[in-house]
Amino acid sequence: MRTEKEKMLAGELYDPLDAQLSEERVKARLLLKELNDTREDETNERSQLLKKLLPNAGEGLWLQPPFYCDYGYNIKLGEKVFFNFNCVVLDVTHVTIGSRTLFGPNVQVYTATHPMDHKERAAGLEFAKPITIGEDVWIGGSVVICPGVNIGDRSVIGAGSVVTKDIPADVFAAGNPCKVIRPLTQ
Repeated sequence: MRTEKEKMLAGELYDPLDAQLSEERVKARLLLKELNDTREDETNERSQLLKKLLPNAGEGLWLQPPFYCDYGYNIKLGEKVFFNFNCVVLDVTHVTIGSRTLFGPNVQVYTATHPMDHKERAAGLEFAKPITIGEDVWIGGSVVICPGVNIGDRSVIGAGSVVTKDIPADVFAAGNPCKVIRPLTQ
């Protein structure tokens, strides 16, 4: 029989109150508390905490606390990724972010979602859909990226957008719901 964690990572309905998952979230929350309490001049301590929290991060990660996530280990980052203040990544399943991608303040990335059927929701079950963001992407401030979305390389997402569907490479997209506004010239 599959564990709740295996179900979670496979995008199946799972119980988020499972003991293993709860323990892993607490571990992440404790690391986040330490990270978010670091001072700007505590670069070595911050770096060590980030390595524990985000073991799949490439070199050159620049993250401005506060930062929040569920587990940390489901976030895979390329090199030189930047997160501005107050970003949230609900990494119930895989979040893949390409190199040199920039996140404005208050960006929220949600893999977690809930069933549309009220009986399944009432049972406390949830599931997740992976998110992939390409290389050299710029996500403007206060953008919300919904479960299952893919954003192509070099695209720009305008501030305040709610990204509910895939966005191709090399475009400027914005709005609620987010849609392609125009192609970007190379």
